Amino acid sequence: MGGTNAYEGVYHNEKAVFLRAGAYEAVMLPDIGGNLIAFRDIEKGYRFLHEPTPEEMPAFKARPMIHGIPVLFPPNRYQDGVFRWNGKILQLPVNEEATGHHLHGFLYNIPWEVDEYGHTGQEAYVTVSVRIDEQHPIFEHFPFRFRIQLRYGLSDQGLSQRVLITNMGTEAMPCLLAFHTSVNAPFAEGGDARDYRLKLTVGKRWELDGRMLPTGSHQELSANELAMQGAGVYPFFESMDNHYTAVPQNGRNRMELTDEAGKVTLVYDVGTSYKQWMIWNNQATEGFFCPEPQINLVNAPNMDMLSEEIGCFSLEPNEIWEETSRLYVKESRG
Repeated sequence: MGGTNAYEGVYHNEKAVFLRAGAYEAVMLPDIGGNLIAFRDIEKGYRFLHEPTPEEMPAFKARPMIHGIPVLFPPNRYQDGVFRWNGKILQLPVNEEATGHHLHGFLYNIPWEVDEYGHTGQEAYVTVSVRIDEQHPIFEHFPFRFRIQLRYGLSDQGLSQRVLITNMGTEAMPCLLAFHTSVNAPFAEGGDARDYRLKLTVGKRWELDGRMLPTGSHQELSANELAMQGAGVYPFFESMDNHYTAVPQNGRNRMELTDEAGKVTLVYDVGTSYKQWMIWNNQATEGFFCPEPQINLVNAPNMDMLSEEIGCFSLEPNEIWEETSRLYVKESRG
């Protein structure tokens, strides 16, 4: 199965852009948060991302958080919806009843523009973007003028992602971003999650209080968490909704998920600008989990800590922040 292609189509009755490259297929849903909803190896029967079934589409559209690759901007929780920035206090809507916080920002459930899609001899690609200004509903709560652009490319080397944020305003803006990437375990058709081992370049675990906000302190890693740093661990060893610093290994910040039965590893190599990881595994329920690369510590603008330590990045007017990630497959030797 060779060649590349990019074309508009329909995914569970939603407008989609399909990418094909050899045995690989990817699907983008521009109208639902610019979500890259599928990455598959059709020949081998691998579905790497957690896709909604047709029956799950209403729930997915109501809360498009645990399927595909949702864009979180700004990511995770902000205490009571308060977001302190350059001496001002922004009030974000409180949208998580259980904690009374704002959760996950504004971009994961709104329409994105399709800038272009196409294919070369080696790659199929799609680029989508959102532009925020005074005319956009988001501006009321997050009064910054900016553009965020996402480009996904599919080739025989897997799926590449490039994100580019441009400050189009006249004052410094916060640049806080994450991806709530939802990875299947098992990803092989007929596979068994017990055969899967997770590695993640975590460093220290942040202590979270009863409202899921970091206290600023760290906790000792358990034996299973230490195994995530090294040989790997069963991804559902206990319920995880955990927050860690990211510490690159061998120059790379990544998750590796190995199917030991199939002797194949899915690598999620994210850029080193992502200073934190979140990991959530749906109350230790086999099927999928979310290794979430995140620029900033949860609630970072409200923490009295060094900006570099907590990944509280800013963008000056006309500055651009860019980072790349890649999902690819490597086969085990032996």
